[in-house]
Amino acid sequence: MKLMVYVVLASIFSGALFAGAPNVILIMADDLGYGDVSCYGSKLNRTPVLDKMASEGVKLTDYHSGSTVCTPSRMALLTGMYPPRVGWKGGVLGYKMKMSGGLSAEARTMAEVFKDAGYETGISGKWHLGDAPERLPQGQGFEHAFYITASNNQTKKLWRNGKLIAEPFTNRRLSEEFTKEAISFIRKERTRPFFLYMPYTAPHFPVEAHPDWNGKSANKAYGDVVEELDARLGEILKSLRELEIEKETIVIFTSDNGPQGGRKNKTVADPYRGGKWSVLEGGTRVPCVISWPGKLPKGKVCKELVASIDLLPSLATACGIELKKKRELPLDGVSVWNTLKGDEGPHLRKDMLYWDGWAVPQAIRVGQWKLYFDQVKEVRGAKEGPVLIDLSTDIAEEKDFSKDNPDRVDEMLALARKRLEAIKAKSISLGGEPQQFPKAKVPRWLMK
Repeated sequence: MKLMVYVVLASIFSGALFAGAPNVILIMADDLGYGDVSCYGSKLNRTPVLDKMASEGVKLTDYHSGSTVCTPSRMALLTGMYPPRVGWKGGVLGYKMKMSGGLSAEARTMAEVFKDAGYETGISGKWHLGDAPERLPQGQGFEHAFYITASNNQTKKLWRNGKLIAEPFTNRRLSEEFTKEAISFIRKERTRPFFLYMPYTAPHFPVEAHPDWNGKSANKAYGDVVEELDARLGEILKSLRELEIEKETIVIFTSDNGPQGGRKNKTVADPYRGGKWSVLEGGTRVPCVISWPGKLPKGKVCKELVASIDLLPSLATACGIELKKKRELPLDGVSVWNTLKGDEGPHLRKDMLYWDGWAVPQAIRVGQWKLYFDQVKEVRGAKEGPVLIDLSTDIAEEKDFSKDNPDRVDEMLALARKRLEAIKAKSISLGGEPQQFPKAKVPRWLMK
């Protein structure tokens, strides 16, 4: 009876919660490259759980994280907006950005959307969006919060709902701790719809293998950590089966950006070039697998362009949540839920902007075409003018088609200017005290 009253009241006040509304578990790895899991081509790291999830759900092959680095990537994922719209001007918290800053309380997060719709909300993992009270998870819509405030190389403190519970934490056991807390949350909230965000620290450096996985992979400590992460995903899925809520739960697994370079252990974005900080495909094209047994196609490979900013509106569609049409800050994301389900109709993600890790806009994607409009050193010919890449035939991004397609170049330049001007016209500043950033760089070939 108590649960029934709760659901009815939630429906009255939110106008969104409906009978059978699914749970949502959003899992995000840290610095996991496109080629770091076996169902995306890895020959070194074994990820049988993720492979099985892909074979029984939807595997996206043209999914892009919200940025090439972690803080803005999380901003994009949780708000459905490009990071510059919510004030990002380069770097990450603790590296160019002051730790006291972060995502403004004005920015409406995915957790707030789900909470207002009657869902219980929780986070277990890395936050990295600000450590002031109003910018911590509890101030951004998460009712239960188990987290570290920054990357695992920047802090040694582990928190639960604002209370310090470990200092220092044991880095090699963070994936274990985050998983245990998540399963506890799932068991507690299993009788009512919940939204759980799990931003793991793995496999971000320092890479230290859990004792039970140490030396087990063919890829040294990095492979050990990736394979443990896969096994932890298996524990989450097992808990859903045991609680008989597997068919009532949408599970998403992805990464925050491409792989960090310069590691002794092999981490790759293969078959794409580039990685973290870079606007080459390897900087943002990452694994993404989505499962909802009985609701999403089994074994579907989605080759359409999808951005992390699309997850908020897409999940709202799936969960029957009506997003406000009139907003101070417009969403940059679009719902691609029909595409994921395999329904007929247009795919709504038509284009996408790319910024490097210093918040310089450097490229735009329209369908199969990607136009570099800045002098990007890794892109041949970018010093002489815009470079047009056909990703359908050139995933290495080495051949320039701009001379053969001048009209397309002009159209894409015009669209990039339009998109960037729209973001500038409706945006907010970062939370916290004003920060000093270097003068924004103007992309060389975008200037009129």
